[in-house]
Amino acid sequence: GVGVLVLFVFTVWLILAVSDDGLPGGAKVAVVEVEGVIGVGADRGLDTESIIRTLGEYRDDPSVRAVVLRIDSPGGVVAPTQEIFTAVRRLREAKKPVVASLGSVAASGGYYVAVSADRIFASPGTLTGSIGVVMQLANVEGLLKKVGVEYVVVKAGAYKDVGNFARAMTPEERRVLQSLLDDVYDQFISAVAEGRGLEPQAVRAFAEGRIYSGRQAHGLKMVDDLGGLEDAIEAAAKMAGLPPKPKVLYPRRRFSLRELLRNE
Repeated sequence: GVGVLVLFVFTVWLILAVSDDGLPGGAKVAVVEVEGVIGVGADRGLDTESIIRTLGEYRDDPSVRAVVLRIDSPGGVVAPTQEIFTAVRRLREAKKPVVASLGSVAASGGYYVAVSADRIFASPGTLTGSIGVVMQLANVEGLLKKVGVEYVVVKAGAYKDVGNFARAMTPEERRVLQSLLDDVYDQFISAVAEGRGLEPQAVRAFAEGRIYSGRQAHGLKMVDDLGGLEDAIEAAAKMAGLPPKPKVLYPRRRFSLRELLRNE
């Protein structure tokens, strides 16, 4: 009697939990958060490796039909940014639509990640753009002389101490660094042009390091639509052939003792 009842209840639950694709929990849209400074470590910014791993898992999970990238980042280091960009492209190659939803800030590397998506949503007041590359180096030669400190460098390789803060940069060193930044900048331009379906020359017209509002970015075709996270989820669902109110898989929150104590 009891065993039969338990089996009946379990069978009903299983029927309700399995959708038309035959997968427990049903087809869904997954939200992946890209929040913080990219490439500075999980303890101080954005956990790049975790995001890449999650995107890979969703690529192989048949129940995840589409992904929304919720981006709230001022940018960061170039290489980790490009790794996230590539992971998103692989997700799209697996025939899974990706929609970017820009939060309060999605600038520089944050926008770089966004252009890897099929479609970009931004709020009218979102701060985005800042397409460019910057390197800042200090020169404290005058201060060291004032306090009587002599900075000695022993090196092998003409440019091994390029950027040395204890002396002025030579013209040749500046040329080498400028060449490096120009190359990375060209990579940024190419990624935006390809992602947005624009000519590189058209991208260069607004890729001068400026920050734009979401509404301005929409006028420049940097984003596709004005709207928030819910709008992006609805769009992702439609692109994946899911119903208007899809099941949504939100990021799992990591347990933090510090946050627990702070809320006490």
